[in-house]
Amino acid sequence: MAVDGHIQDWHIAHHSRFALGGMALSFVEATGVTPEGRITYGCTGIWVDNHVLGLKKIVNLYKSQNIAVGIQLGHAGRRASCVRLLDGGQSISDKDTVEPPWGIIGPSAIAEREGYPVPRSMSHKKIMKVIEAFKAAAKRALDAGFDTIEIHGAHGYLIHSFFSPISNQRKDQYGGNLSSRMTFPLMVTEAVREIWPENKPLFYRVSAVDNISGGITIDDTVKLSRELKRRGVDVIDCSSGGISSPTTSPKVKYFRGFQVPYSEKIKKESNVTTMAVGLITEAEQAETILKNKQADLIALAREMISDSNWAYRAALKLGIDNPYDVLPSSYSFYLKQRNELLKN
Repeated sequence: MAVDGHIQDWHIAHHSRFALGGMALSFVEATGVTPEGRITYGCTGIWVDNHVLGLKKIVNLYKSQNIAVGIQLGHAGRRASCVRLLDGGQSISDKDTVEPPWGIIGPSAIAEREGYPVPRSMSHKKIMKVIEAFKAAAKRALDAGFDTIEIHGAHGYLIHSFFSPISNQRKDQYGGNLSSRMTFPLMVTEAVREIWPENKPLFYRVSAVDNISGGITIDDTVKLSRELKRRGVDVIDCSSGGISSPTTSPKVKYFRGFQVPYSEKIKKESNVTTMAVGLITEAEQAETILKNKQADLIALAREMISDSNWAYRAALKLGIDNPYDVLPSSYSFYLKQRNELLKN
């Protein structure tokens, strides 16, 4: 819904629903650090200073309701230059003259799948330029007033594509064995943390497994998570997949909480705080994950779109003493009053 990366009225309306819903922390998702790093023409951006003004509006909206707010910084890599997901999510056709395709980049000249464009393999100079773009984006995120940043290292996008042996077949310092394939993700993290203050948390989103033979395994991600923690990452957000198919629109059926085991293993074996995500829909389900120490935080996306008052309804279901506390006082007063009338 963005125009040239800029926030529109739709974004304010969208985030207002959540700002009034009682959540603890909300993220502005997948924001491009460069124009070519957008997934689609409709993605939000943070590659120029002019983007900060719109992002500040979202920050101020959440802070007015005492809700923490973060932003995902990402580069789509070989998964860029796509039509909007509502229109199918496939690569933009060369025949589209209204919104023409743009050149895509990646660690190696390997197309995501048959019939898709082949990315340009990045030179060392280009790699350094993209790292600088992440660094500049972190500075703009700071200027906008965000409380936290999440580096998007998942779902087949640029950072993930460097980590995965499926998409990274380089023979230089950025490819080859596991340690070398970590190089780019860790360099991006170091650059962001150099800008991002120590007192502000840094999240990192992983695709814990590729779910493809020869791809990333959970043990690989445990090792990456240890290195990320050493470089100042506070929370690992545990997603999965996306190296060769859209994670955001899966074609196969998944069971509820299917990614929670990844969060649990990374938490226990990397000794790092983790966030569980993926088909977590019920209050009791979320609470059980926390009580069983399978994760430290619960992330909701589609379920919040379905019910932006999920936190309030969860508080009711779990028998919290004063469930109205999660809502703005202008809402909680009337709901509490209604409940008292019903008791009478």
